[in-house]
Amino acid sequence: MKYQITGKNIHVTDAIRFDIEKKLSRMDKYFVINDDVLCRAVVRSYTVGAKVEITIFTKEMDFRCEVKNDDLYAAVDLAVDKLEGQMRKLKTRMDRKKEKESLGKAIAYENFEAEAAEEEAEEVVRSKSILLKPMSIDEAITRMEALDHDFFLYLDEEDDRIGVVYRRVDGGYGVLEAENKLK
Repeated sequence: MKYQITGKNIHVTDAIRFDIEKKLSRMDKYFVINDDVLCRAVVRSYTVGAKVEITIFTKEMDFRCEVKNDDLYAAVDLAVDKLEGQMRKLKTRMDRKKEKESLGKAIAYENFEAEAAEEEAEEVVRSKSILLKPMSIDEAITRMEALDHDFFLYLDEEDDRIGVVYRRVDGGYGVLEAENKLK
């Protein structure tokens, strides 16, 4: 795995770099390691505390986590723990759906350790179908706010693409748009 460690408002010393790479090396067992796997860590320092953002890029899927903590090294530990949790969830989902073939090119499925405690299986608890009506982004935001939801799925009236408008944690709104058009 290739590492790319950068700092914002902080100089990444050799000690910080070594510690981050050492802790991230725990993730190596989950991936088929080659030059295609890139791990990017961004360390930010604030007047009180630090934030660590870790993104692991593979061909089939990207994994990302973000952790804030008063201590930089604790934030790194928590971020790696969070990524391992994502991997365990993925393993459970792959076991149930038998999607090993599609993700198997990037994930070293055989290296997952058996969990000591039985994890709760994820379950779809509600299914809903909706008719997408063409609308503007502003109208989608208005409808989302009226429903008091954190996201809203809509059909963009300008280019007939499916989009999702969502409320960002740090304020404001975000939009995810499909790259392919409806046929």
